[in-house]
Amino acid sequence: MAAEPPAYLLLLPLIAIPLIVFLVLSRRRDDQRRFPPAPWALPVIGHLHHLAGAPPHRALRDLARRHGPLMTLRFCELRVVVASSPDAAREILRTHDVDFASRPIGPMLQLVFRGAEGLIFAPYGDGWRQLRKICTLELLSARRVHSFRPVREDEVGRLLGSVASAAAAGLPVNLSERITAFVADAAVRAIIGSRSEHRDEFLRLLMDGLKIIPGLSLPDLFPSSRLAMLVSSVPGKIERRRKGLLDIVDPIILEHQEKRAAGGIDEDEDLLDVLLRLQKDMDSQYPLTTDNIKSVLIDMFGASSETSATTLKWTMAELMRNPAVMRKAQDEVRGALAGHDEVAEDSLVNLRYLQLVIKETLRLHPPAPLLLPRECRSPCQVLGYDVPRGTMVLVNAWAIGRDPALWDAPEDFVPERFEESGRDFKGMDFEFIPFGAGRRMCPGMAFGLAHIELALAALLFHFDWKLPEGVVAEEIDMAEAVAITAPPRSDLVVLPVTRLPVSI
Repeated sequence: MAAEPPAYLLLLPLIAIPLIVFLVLSRRRDDQRRFPPAPWALPVIGHLHHLAGAPPHRALRDLARRHGPLMTLRFCELRVVVASSPDAAREILRTHDVDFASRPIGPMLQLVFRGAEGLIFAPYGDGWRQLRKICTLELLSARRVHSFRPVREDEVGRLLGSVASAAAAGLPVNLSERITAFVADAAVRAIIGSRSEHRDEFLRLLMDGLKIIPGLSLPDLFPSSRLAMLVSSVPGKIERRRKGLLDIVDPIILEHQEKRAAGGIDEDEDLLDVLLRLQKDMDSQYPLTTDNIKSVLIDMFGASSETSATTLKWTMAELMRNPAVMRKAQDEVRGALAGHDEVAEDSLVNLRYLQLVIKETLRLHPPAPLLLPRECRSPCQVLGYDVPRGTMVLVNAWAIGRDPALWDAPEDFVPERFEESGRDFKGMDFEFIPFGAGRRMCPGMAFGLAHIELALAALLFHFDWKLPEGVVAEEIDMAEAVAITAPPRSDLVVLPVTRLPVSI
């Protein structure tokens, strides 16, 4: 007589049948969902190979031309949806804004922040809302931005002085380097009250961070793999960058804390003073920790200095390539300021064509071509397609700004296109969203534009600009470096000729 099988074997069908039914139903539900179109994929890496050989925003624009305004991509283990049209952007940034209001925090960003995110990458929730309120009402309000006018005007004066010295000697200037120094010094003085001897090191560390595209490092592409973290060089780079930034920021915060404790608070607060005051005064379920303050300071310096400098560099490069536009802008500035010996912020309101020049630069060169990534917090539909929870979402503002269906001669630099269009960059016109839109729209827009407008007007007012001998406008390198902000790949070297003397 055969032995009876163990009792647990008799239970296997009872366990297996419900499991099989569950898997079949799950697959059926997945099959019933309608995902955005996708290009062909490779095993393991998915669609990552489509980004090879071009900056991500350009590669994604080319894919969108073939697969539509909303695409699904898989970067190894990451599911990504890319929006490349105003309608898709509107649904993500306005219609379903709350569903897409968070940021994807992969292993590398977790390593950077260690639970103390600043405003830019904080997950959506009460803590983020509190930080956003602080930035909007206290740090970056119109009143606060206006209060730093003397700082901006002083730093523009230093910029002009350095350019005037080169002009007097008949020497070319690396305008990219001068612009970087101007914006960084102006931002640092607004944030901590004085220039920093560590400015260049701080900028280098920030640029290193911007080159590590969120989501494209090996540990971020394979978040479930311990091996990816072990073999990648990125975690070590991030740790060294983090330590370098804190070595600069920690003594600055300590100095401000000691000054406050001694009662030596200036009448004109810098932004760090404001944060420390709020930290002491706040009675909240979400206290403003010193680690939060560090992250906010780094956020503000990185966002304001790099994006403003990048926009100003692109503007001058476009003007050098388009001398007729340059002359028209110079004529406006010099005509409006006839009889004056310098540019003051009060006079900028009358420079309408200058505003159009800046708008056209932002259309062609948005400060973050893919904005910053968002994450789907709950399943929803965009343009009739299903977007699962946890999906990373990118909005290709660069592609939208160059779409021939939306813009005439989209690759040409034509500021006049904005004269009658009424399009603006304040988050309501989804054909033109260089600063994003919705809850996660850039809160530092006014702060950055204040630096760009003043410096640009002053450079055009005081100087004529020529290219070095042997260089023609068509040869100016307009390619982008691979980084979140996509700055010019090459520095702009030009010859300044003093038209109106600079008062030093």
